[in-house]
Amino acid sequence: MTDTLKMDGYEFRSGCSITRSMELWGDKWTLLITRDLMWHGKHTFKSLQESDENIPTNILSDRLQRLMHWGLLRRDPYQERPVRYTYELTDAGRTLEPVLLEIMKWGHRHLGGGSYDPKTGVSLEASYE
Repeated sequence: MTDTLKMDGYEFRSGCSITRSMELWGDKWTLLITRDLMWHGKHTFKSLQESDENIPTNILSDRLQRLMHWGLLRRDPYQERPVRYTYELTDAGRTLEPVLLEIMKWGHRHLGGGSYDPKTGVSLEASYE
């Protein structure tokens, strides 16, 4: 691979922006973690693990590390013994919000999934159009 495929110690499979974005955000767990951090007030490992989707601990740990590596997430200690952290999306991580909203709208419209309005905090039931 050429040097143009390397960035921040990571070697991308392609120079395509869609491919690169999907390498970072393209699995369901990363998007669901981002959703929970962004809209559902989940900011600890335990609260993220308790989401309805039941993310395995090893995957949760890996995805949090990946998001931190790319500067999309920061963690701050809130307890010393044992050390425990809170997680917050950075400004760069929050830029994914319009994309998540569009994915959610599409799913609500075409697949009957529920919808959430982050401005009002209101969840809508699944629709079947």
